[in-house]
Amino acid sequence: MKGVGRAVFVAVLLLIAGTLNIIYGIAAVSNAHFFDNTQYVFSSLHTWGWITIIVGVIQLTAGFSLFTGGTYGRVIGIIAASIGALESLLSIGGAHPWWSLGIFALCIYVLHGLIVFGEEKTAQT
Repeated sequence: MKGVGRAVFVAVLLLIAGTLNIIYGIAAVSNAHFFDNTQYVFSSLHTWGWITIIVGVIQLTAGFSLFTGGTYGRVIGIIAASIGALESLLSIGGAHPWWSLGIFALCIYVLHGLIVFGEEKTAQT
């Protein structure tokens, strides 16, 4: 089957991102000093913390679903990679443009891997 290696790579990325989002969300909800100089325009720190925890749980379940070959993980992976690619393009003008381009390239690689995952290899004639 085509794309199994990339699917495992994406599953590991989703598990890492989900774990980090849960940790950051818990830190935001518990008033950790990590977010002292942060200001949010649309919501409070507690609201953003709960949203981050929920997103982290969704990413963890998608990562585990990809390990089992589930469609849920594939769909969530495609959505997460698309959002990540758009986010990195929007931050190219920031302090680290090369990092943003690298993240964009990684997201495109992940998208390609998840889209072609499961297609049968065709014989070249």
